[in-house]
Amino acid sequence: HRLEGFSIAKQELPINNQIREREVRLIGADGAQLGIVSGRDAQNMADEKELDLVMISPGAVPPVCKIMDYGKFIFEKNKRDKEAKKNQKIVETKEIRMFSTIDTNDFNTKVSHACGFLKNGDKVKVQVRFRKRAIAHPHLGEELLIKFREACSEFGSHEGRPVMEGRQMMILLTPKKSGSPAGASGASDKAGGTGTADKAGAVGAADKAVGADKVSTAGAANKSDAAGKTGAAEKAAQEKK
Repeated sequence: HRLEGFSIAKQELPINNQIREREVRLIGADGAQLGIVSGRDAQNMADEKELDLVMISPGAVPPVCKIMDYGKFIFEKNKRDKEAKKNQKIVETKEIRMFSTIDTNDFNTKVSHACGFLKNGDKVKVQVRFRKRAIAHPHLGEELLIKFREACSEFGSHEGRPVMEGRQMMILLTPKKSGSPAGASGASDKAGGTGTADKAGAVGAADKAVGADKVSTAGAANKSDAAGKTGAAEKAAQEKK
């Protein structure tokens, strides 16, 4: 049986001769519950297997110890932590700063940088600073930030209006979730497919109607020819008489 409900603490754990408790609840190297034993007996059992006695839950009553290869345990734990950190995506907040009187070229350059950050999955804090008397015209900064937000709308979004902070105004752009464009494309493709099917159906109906007209015309022509032949035969019979 395995003893559930105990987790190994993050801090350094007491091992071997650091454990001075009179009694401990012992877990074997294979995870089996060995019950409550004296601290000395637990250490002797670990020594017999040439392993370590590790106190994994000091707060329990009695404390919980496990027989294990402590060096191997630490190595595997560090390896797992390193792998988890490697796979973890750290979202950063980048900053773009500009003055309310920025020219067009600089504005476009900063938009390009912001789009690059958003595509990489980072947030972007865009700030507009007001020089001297420009602070009397905050609407210019608001218009500039709204224009900036619209220029980055393909890769990022922002809800609400720009916020004033002292002598500067800011917005926070967050990256759009990947897959949204694909979803839109899928919907477009579906709509296109439906339109194609409708068009094919209409063409088929038209072809069917044309075919029916041809059959009708051919039938009328055949009927007319038969009537003409019958009339000619009757006329010939009368002349013979």
